[in-house]
Amino acid sequence: MTPIECQFDAHGDAVMTIFNDAILNTTALYEYQPRTLDVVAQWFQTKHASDWPILGVCDDASGRLMGFATYGPFRPHAAFRYCVEHSVYVDRDYRGRGVARCLMEALIARAEAQGYHSMIGGIDATNVASIALHERLGFSHAGTVREVGYKFERWLDLAFYQRLLSSHG
Repeated sequence: MTPIECQFDAHGDAVMTIFNDAILNTTALYEYQPRTLDVVAQWFQTKHASDWPILGVCDDASGRLMGFATYGPFRPHAAFRYCVEHSVYVDRDYRGRGVARCLMEALIARAEAQGYHSMIGGIDATNVASIALHERLGFSHAGTVREVGYKFERWLDLAFYQRLLSSHG
């Protein structure tokens, strides 16, 4: 698997489909309403304008986007400028095949190359697969905020995982 830079014209529909599956069927996103293509287009524009990556991995046989990963600011204040919050989403047909690991490794390398010091991931506390992946990649549990989301008729706990990067000392 080789990560690529996602572009809206080539990958916007697939990104929207992956986002919307996560919104409608999982607790990976604490959202209720599916995203429209216009919302995804704006999302791409904002990411690219701010030099935040959208990395993807495509199936060699079909060319289908298997998943994508990105990051953005952890908090908007200047003192947080060396910290990013990331996310990774994998198409339901490709889960369990190493796509997320490939994307995360590439995302970590990009964050280090861009001079970031810390990466944070907010993960639903019941998402054992994502937590295990993050721990294998050197992320540590930094705390859990209890019952901050409500979805699927239940309260959700948000666990934060952090990795210090080799850049910025």
